[in-house]
Amino acid sequence: MPPQLPPAVPLDLLVVAPHPDDAEIGTAGALLWARARGWKTGVIELTSGEPTPHGSLPLRAAETQAATEVLGLDWRGNLDLPNRSLEHTLESRRALAGVFRQLRPRIILAPYWEDAHPDHVAASALVDAARFWAKLSRSDIPGEPFHPPRILNYFSIHLRIHPQPAFVLDISAHLDAKMRAIQCFESQFVTGRSAAFPTLLDDMRDRARYWGWCIGRAYGEPYASREPLGLPGLEFA
Repeated sequence: MPPQLPPAVPLDLLVVAPHPDDAEIGTAGALLWARARGWKTGVIELTSGEPTPHGSLPLRAAETQAATEVLGLDWRGNLDLPNRSLEHTLESRRALAGVFRQLRPRIILAPYWEDAHPDHVAASALVDAARFWAKLSRSDIPGEPFHPPRILNYFSIHLRIHPQPAFVLDISAHLDAKMRAIQCFESQFVTGRSAAFPTLLDDMRDRARYWGWCIGRAYGEPYASREPLGLPGLEFA
């Protein structure tokens, strides 16, 4: 039986996250930026993220709800696909395409396509395929055909690589709230980890500082794109 999702709300920005906490790590700045401009925002998780060493299903759900409140999301759901065994199957593609049809987002933020975590790689391919399937006219996918106009890729990766983004979003005004949202997932980033500097939370803040430095701002969030991005002019941040 498919999972029960919240009632559909047309969205401007939808994040597809392999697990609870990936959206916060990679896109909380963009979600807060969008909310500040009156955009409708949401997150669809593909799995529960459990089991983990210090988590549980009830705890992870509570942490996710707390982060949702910090981010002020208009919608959040979970497809309840298998954690650690996420696969780009026809069934999962159909389920995600149905979400795209119901929510009709203008922009989708998807995981970066290169990662050490197999779930993240599968999720990235799944988003690309579900985007295509969502527009098919003769299909049994629930909802009216819809082709999301834009997919951007965020970095919540398990590789020690230096990504080359297409652009960096200035999140200076939202860094503190981003960190609060991440800190909601205490079971993942605090419990059982060393409190000595630098902590995992320190690392996340420092990465945002680095990307801010790259664009001459306090804090930034990087994004990639497989498709060309159009600019209205040559005025940069």
